[in-house]
Amino acid sequence: MNPLIRLAQVIETTTLSKASIYRLMGLEKFPAPVKIAERRVAWRQSDIAAWMESRA
Repeated sequence: MNPLIRLAQVIETTTLSKASIYRLMGLEKFPAPVKIAERRVAWRQSDIAAWMESRA
């Protein structure tokens, strides 16, 4: 199973701000989150790792 991480962990891992993450998502240059509840989302840890690797 692929672990999910919340926004705070994404920010810590990528060092991007919340605004930057959502701006990049709007440009389709950042992985989209998955909906885990009515008003909650999380990102697949593997998607974030792959995104970071592609930026290296």
